[in-house]
Amino acid sequence: MRPVALVTGSSRGIGLAAAEALAREGFAIAVNGPVADADLSAAAARIADLGVPVVEAPFDVTDIAGHDAALARIEAALGPLTTLVNNAGVGVLSRGDLLDVTEASWDRCLSVNSKAMFFLSQGFARRLLARDRPGDLFHSIVNVTSANAVAVAVQRSEYCASKAAAAMVSKALAVRLGPENIAVYDVQPGLIATEMTAPVIDSYRTRAAAGLTLFPRVGEPAEVGAIIAALASGRLPYTTGQAISADAGMLLPRF
Repeated sequence: MRPVALVTGSSRGIGLAAAEALAREGFAIAVNGPVADADLSAAAARIADLGVPVVEAPFDVTDIAGHDAALARIEAALGPLTTLVNNAGVGVLSRGDLLDVTEASWDRCLSVNSKAMFFLSQGFARRLLARDRPGDLFHSIVNVTSANAVAVAVQRSEYCASKAAAAMVSKALAVRLGPENIAVYDVQPGLIATEMTAPVIDSYRTRAAAGLTLFPRVGEPAEVGAIIAALASGRLPYTTGQAISADAGMLLPRF
């Protein structure tokens, strides 16, 4: 029986890299974006080229009431889900002084980055617990948060708050779902070259080369995707609740 993964926010960036890495592990993949568009179709085509079943699953993760129907459509197309990768996320509406943060930017970050992933994980877990699960398949939730779940970036404090909340959700899920043999992980990327970081990636590259990260470079989405695939495939047995810092040692305390 083939494992089946939903990867939210997988039309590009880390999400697409994770979907590709999981496909190479033999997972059937549901690729997700907020709407059916050319990017989502292109992502699905890339996964199909890897020789695994794939379905486009356009839905807005902030539409909590629509989660169950979206999960049902995926399972009707691919079979029972084994894996949820909560990758969908947004940045701030405008970087700047914490004292100038707007309610709209705060609500947007919290709604997508923490509230949506909590309730999608809840719906996913309920589906798993309502059925018999084959013992030979690994079941997991992998949440993509951020190094900013730990480290402050005062120019985007609402983003940091949302990722810190998501990191705590990961821990709570791990505690609740451990007795059900469902593993939960929190992957915390650092300086990764994505569309979201494109406006500041040159400064990140300079700071990485100057020693902000122990490896003197920024990371690539494929590297984070490989970590996610390893976790979702159960290659770190007897683990759950871990926060994996995909940050080249950036947050390692040092003198």
